[in-house]
Amino acid sequence: MTEAYIYDGIRTPFGRYGGVLSCIRTDDLAALVIASLVARNPDVDWKNIDDVYFGCANQAGEDNRNVARMASLLAGLPLEVPGVTLNRLCGSSLDAVGSGSRAIKSGDVAGLIVGGVESMSRAPFVLPKPESAYSRVAKIEDTTIGWRFVNDKMRALYGIDSMPETAENVAAQFHVARQDQDQFALRSQLRYRNAYHNGYFEDEILTVEIPQKGKGPTYVSQDEHPRETSLELLGRLKGVVHPNGTVTAGNSSGINDGAVALLLGSESFGKDNGLRPRARILAMTTVGVEPRIMGIGPISAIRRLLDRVSLDLDDIDVIELNEAFAAQAIAVLRELGIPEDSDKVNPNGGAIAIGHPLGASGARLVLTALRQLEKIEGRFALCSMCVGVGQGVALLMEKM
Repeated sequence: MTEAYIYDGIRTPFGRYGGVLSCIRTDDLAALVIASLVARNPDVDWKNIDDVYFGCANQAGEDNRNVARMASLLAGLPLEVPGVTLNRLCGSSLDAVGSGSRAIKSGDVAGLIVGGVESMSRAPFVLPKPESAYSRVAKIEDTTIGWRFVNDKMRALYGIDSMPETAENVAAQFHVARQDQDQFALRSQLRYRNAYHNGYFEDEILTVEIPQKGKGPTYVSQDEHPRETSLELLGRLKGVVHPNGTVTAGNSSGINDGAVALLLGSESFGKDNGLRPRARILAMTTVGVEPRIMGIGPISAIRRLLDRVSLDLDDIDVIELNEAFAAQAIAVLRELGIPEDSDKVNPNGGAIAIGHPLGASGARLVLTALRQLEKIEGRFALCSMCVGVGQGVALLMEKM
């Protein structure tokens, strides 16, 4: 079977909700990282790209009508290069990487651009059509995150817990204390700060030009979401589900904007285009779990993945676990027998610090994990995420 290799990758900075990237359309945001890949690899014959796989969770606004295809055209890829948008909610771009690798391994394609995009700032309000003529009932739904247009059968069968509510459910069921969540969140912020000051993200993030009305543009080259904080400050925050709850804005990931793109290909694609393989994608697994505790999805996804490739957690050098909430990340680590402060897990900070633009986060995990493997000269990296409506996804790569 043909192997699937990662040849390059780049991402935008991740912006805060309503922050520096909020003025950029979602399709333009995705086009930025694709165009950057093209500029970084001038020897590639881009007509030989077989497809563009991009993850996107929303698809209700400027990311509608197949944002992967729109972004590839906006980025200047040849007209003949097609594009497809994948939606596994939070796991969309991790699925794009895994699905792309499967296509390469099967021999159906040789070269792909994969990644994801999300502008949660620009997610629109939507208005359903009336169910009867001359109806005077109108309900506006916010598409930024979570449930809308709820099916009453779904509500009755599984409930429609919001994302923070699912984290509170996990905290209660798996006995994750508020203090442990805050400590985990602080560790994420401190690890990010240390990595940033040591220049770790310089080769990962492209500089984005932000137009300014009536004056010259500004340039953004660092993540906007990380905070200066402390255990004392985190401890003052009220719960977001209920005042005495354990899940707070400080121990949760953010609502963010960003895009990521990776260049995948077979061995022959790399040789034909003068590229050096940096890692190979070994396997991806997906699982379903109870929606009300969706945060535990990585547990069974990781176990299934490691069983499939006949490896143990001790064989893994880097683990990038998406920090949707500290509560669920801690529950996952405890169930897997991994110390919560393990140097292997999110050593440069995670989504609590960096942010979580839904459709882009999975590819960000892959890019960050790849670069960490190269930094420490490790061999295996594992990326995993929980997914709304009760799923988990995990992906394994090996450094070349």
